[in-house]
Amino acid sequence: MPITLDTKKQWLEDVRQVPSPNCDDRPDGCEIDLVVMHGISLPPNEYGGEYIDQLFTNTLDPQEHPYFAEIVALRVSSHLLVNRKGEITQYVPFNDRAWHAGKSEFQGRQTCNDFSIGIELEGCDDQEYEQVQYQVAANIVRLLRQNWQGITKQRVVGHCDVAPGRKTDPGEAFNWDYFYSLLD
Repeated sequence: MPITLDTKKQWLEDVRQVPSPNCDDRPDGCEIDLVVMHGISLPPNEYGGEYIDQLFTNTLDPQEHPYFAEIVALRVSSHLLVNRKGEITQYVPFNDRAWHAGKSEFQGRQTCNDFSIGIELEGCDDQEYEQVQYQVAANIVRLLRQNWQGITKQRVVGHCDVAPGRKTDPGEAFNWDYFYSLLD
């Protein structure tokens, strides 16, 4: 099924929607021209379940796993998640600023959340991502590029690229050459 965008509401159509409170308005006049790819698994190196939804909606129970006690106070979100099965969840409309990149810089511009869209892939730095995740993420990026011409292939980067030394995702297991080939 092709991925489509409701350009008025800024949500993908026919995908799971879990609105996150962790977002706000983008600065006036700020054009979207960057996509930041992330990797996430909760608990670390485990897949499935509702924990990512809970993190992005501030409902994570610190008693569920020892790691959750370390991150329960975080207020973070991303625009999208592509899980291991290729299913999409949208948390923040594209015209709003999701809180995904943190302290970041790209080509001399600070605060990448202002001008980027964040896409999380369920995964971790050192485990291969699923073929379907690459395909779905590439379809999403192609759709985003149709709607925001400033998003060129060179402006689709990893969290590690905008926050080097602080972040490593999507990690060495993410096949950038293959992913970029799918964007053509």
